[in-house]
Amino acid sequence: MTEAARPLDALNRARDKRVIVELKNGRQYIGQLKAFDIHVNVVLDNAEEREAGEVKKKLGTVFIRGDTITVISPE
Repeated sequence: MTEAARPLDALNRARDKRVIVELKNGRQYIGQLKAFDIHVNVVLDNAEEREAGEVKKKLGTVFIRGDTITVISPE
């Protein structure tokens, strides 16, 4: 299999790194990826909610449901 053959492998490589998570409602969260499951539910540590590139709220540890996520990207 190639490196990009399994999406969860890409998420596993991003574990403990800062990621940007964009949701269907347009919200954006940035934090350290601590955990995820096969449904792409994710747990972020030191999370921040950002709007227009600016920190709106500091949230700490958050759980985000996978069915609300459109994009997960390394920061």
